[in-house]
Formats: sequence, structure tokens, C-alpha cells
Amino acid sequence: MSPAARRGLIVFVAGLLLLAGAFAFDHWWLGAGDGNSGLGVAIGGPFTLVDQNGVVRHDSDFRGELLLVYFGYTFCPDACPTALQTMSSALDELGDRATGVQPIFITVDPERDTVQQMKLYAANFHPRLVALTGSAEQTVAAARAYRIYFQKAPHGDEADYLVDHSSFVYLMGRDGRYLAHFGPDATAGAMAAAIKKYL
Repeated sequence: MSPAARRGLIVFVAGLLLLAGAFAFDHWWLGAGDGNSGLGVAIGGPFTLVDQNGVVRHDSDFRGELLLVYFGYTFCPDACPTALQTMSSALDELGDRATGVQPIFITVDPERDTVQQMKLYAANFHPRLVALTGSAEQTVAAARAYRIYFQKAPHGDEADYLVDHSSFVYLMGRDGRYLAHFGPDATAGAMAAAIKKYL
């Protein structure tokens, strides 16, 4: 086999392994995919954070409600506002039934996302959105519970930086357990349809 053919084969095999890894991540680590049930997946857990009104909130405060949970940050240029708008539109599609669903936004940038900043930002989305911030340690604990990756991007100055982070919306059950997740391409209609199964 020529060196060029050998390199081509190596690249092909590496591509297959990458695809297999992505498939495994979606189906075994997160669950069955966008909007599909993944009962038994260890996503979610206790947190103690502060909402946009300065009130300390615990995960247990939301028992008895379905939750739509998204981790992001207010200085996010595109993924976060898109996800929060999709969540808001999905709740609008549910109409009166949306009262059984609590939307939650948790920052991964507590350094800049103060209570006041979260209040200003949350006002752009669904009126029932609870926006949560806290200390760096509290943020890390919440993100770990939901298996969220985040890290300050290596480029940019100290005040104007981006944060790389996972971009999933999680649907959590009334008992706090994971039900489903939605990726960045999920539509409001698909999200609303999935939520209806549990209302």
C-alpha cells in the first residue's frame, strides 16, 4: 500500500471513530436524542443559586413542575438568546398548559452575570423565566450535576471574553429527574410536542 493510500485509510478510520464517538455521546451519555426520553440518565441534581430578584433558590423549590433548564450566559452572542427564545416560543405554543412548566436559565459566567444583569437579560424572554446565578463554586456544582461543559475562551481581554459551553435544553420531570434534551437545532414546535407527552 502506498504512503498516500495509507494516510487516506488512516483519515477515513479516524473519521469513523469520531462519528461513532459522537453517536455514543448522544445515545449513552445524554440519552436517546433530541426530545426523546432518556429515563435513568444521571443528569440533574441539587443546586443552590440566586434568582434575578435576589432570592436564594434550591432545586427542591421546583418539585412538582416540569422544568426546561438551559445553561449559558448573558454576554453570549448567539446560542444562548436563540435557545432561550426557542424555550419561550415553545411555552407560548403550549398556551395555558405552559403553567405546568418552569423555564430556568443558569449562568456559566457568574463573574459578569450579577443578579442585576440577570434581571435585565431575563426580561427579554418568557415572563416566567427564572434566571439563576451564584458563586463560581455554586455554578460549577450545578453545571457538573447537569453534565454541562464550560470554559472561558482562550482569546479576548479580561472584560470582553466568550465562554465555550454545552448548548442543550433539558426537560426535567416533576421529581427532578431527566426526561429529554434538545440540541441547538431543535424547533419550538418539536420542544412543545415533547413537553406535551409529560403534561
